[in-house]
Amino acid sequence: MCLAIPARIVELDGDRAVVEAMGNRWRAKTTLLPEAGIGKLVLVHAGFAISLVDEQEAKETWRLLAEISEFNETPNRLSG
Repeated sequence: MCLAIPARIVELDGDRAVVEAMGNRWRAKTTLLPEAGIGKLVLVHAGFAISLVDEQEAKETWRLLAEISEFNETPNRLSG
């Protein structure tokens, strides 16, 4: 399964960016998204920014990821 994460661009040098999401930072390339800029929210997959994302969509995704993380930390994981 592949997963793309919304992240905010916090540094940009040419097509090399540093992005941040949920307290984590990592490098991503903006080669596929020339309209990306500092402060923009982008969807990052396999190290590449692949699309712009609006603030509400990013927040909802971050909320769901946090919920998954909290579920994984419970002692009796049983879904359904």
